[in-house]
Amino acid sequence: MGRGKIVIRRIDNSTSRQVTFSKRRKGLMKKAKELAILCDAEVGLVIFSSTAKLYEYASTSMKSVIERYNTCKEEHQHLMNPESEVKFWQREAELLRQQLQSLQENHRQLMGEQLYGLSVKNLQDLENQLEMSLRGVRMKKEQILTDEIRELNQKGNLIHEENVELYKKVNLIRQENMQLYKKVYGTRDAAAASIDAFNPYGIHAGEDPQELIQLQLSQPEQDTYETSGSATK
Repeated sequence: MGRGKIVIRRIDNSTSRQVTFSKRRKGLMKKAKELAILCDAEVGLVIFSSTAKLYEYASTSMKSVIERYNTCKEEHQHLMNPESEVKFWQREAELLRQQLQSLQENHRQLMGEQLYGLSVKNLQDLENQLEMSLRGVRMKKEQILTDEIRELNQKGNLIHEENVELYKKVNLIRQENMQLYKKVYGTRDAAAASIDAFNPYGIHAGEDPQELIQLQLSQPEQDTYETSGSATK
């Protein structure tokens, strides 16, 4: 047989009332958690027992839920009552001022300033935060350097390919010149002519250009001088 319907009214027996409260409270919190997870909703649940004991559940944080509730409530009141507009904007300005002050204080602590009053744990948390930030900066720098090195390698490969193409063109031009010199000078002088074609001044590898331009005067032959002298006599 199925269970009969329970009349929704206050349970007179204190023991039964406490048992029912415990079961229903757990079930309600379970439903609230499922609602937050399944529907991506921000849920806040507050329960006070008959003995003034507090039970609460929040999908994010109870403070965030309450602040959001107060904001929505004030906006609703603002739509219903335009006279509360000044108070609403004053509250918003105060919240922004507090956030700005908190950010400025956090920035000064990250810069190593105004560290007085911080405990060892707070300093350790601040050090861990700085190390994480430094690690992120180093990873970003290494990534940029790696990308630059890869780009330079690609440019180097392109330049190398261009040099290979130019070298092939130079060899082709050299071969054409050798064919022309064979036709002009013949097969015997083709090798020397091909070298002189690329060295029109006669300067060869391993020679000093300064030695090639030194001029020397040769002495006249003795027999020729004497013969010309006797003829004069």
